[in-house]
Amino acid sequence: MRHLRKLLLWLALVGVGSSQALDFSDLAKEGEIRFLAQRPDPGAYWFESEVRLSRQSLQTGLVDVFTCHHALDPNHKIEITFNPQRVTRVEVAQAQGMAEARTDGLRVVLSDVQRGAKACINIESKALDATGPGVWTLHAGPLMRRYFDGFLPMQAKLKVTWPAGLLRLAAVSPEAQPGVVVGRAPDQASMDATFAGTLRVRWVLKMTEGQVASAQRP
Repeated sequence: MRHLRKLLLWLALVGVGSSQALDFSDLAKEGEIRFLAQRPDPGAYWFESEVRLSRQSLQTGLVDVFTCHHALDPNHKIEITFNPQRVTRVEVAQAQGMAEARTDGLRVVLSDVQRGAKACINIESKALDATGPGVWTLHAGPLMRRYFDGFLPMQAKLKVTWPAGLLRLAAVSPEAQPGVVVGRAPDQASMDATFAGTLRVRWVLKMTEGQVASAQRP
């Protein structure tokens, strides 16, 4: 699948304690995504990431990604895996509330995870694709919080940053809607999404007119 060739982040969580506070209607089925204007389980698992682009990233496609998994559900073992076609480096930056957090190739394995634990992982990935003159596409996901054959609600706070004035956000998918807040600034774009299901995000970035004009000067 096209998106699976991009930066791949897969997280499988089975949180019996969290699911007890939810109704069946709060879950999503396989192949479904539901955006939620209000979270039915506030304080439960959420994910954040920051992708940092540099001028060099526009040439190489390499970006630095800083991620954190917050308020993890209790679990004997959680595996977070990354796409070997894209990711070149993985390191555990922080781990709280678990017996062990270790890297195994392009996997991170969390052991004996307690309720409310936190794990932060830094990666380097060739995740930025040039898709036209002065246009780049960045994919994030899939993001999910699996529960048996369905998905629990979760929140994802995503940010992409670049040197001020270099790029602008031309388009993003999913678009702003109840459950999805999109932010724009001269040096970044952001998304705060609350959902149940599998989330894939596509950022389309364009070089600013000032940068294009500068590049065209003799």
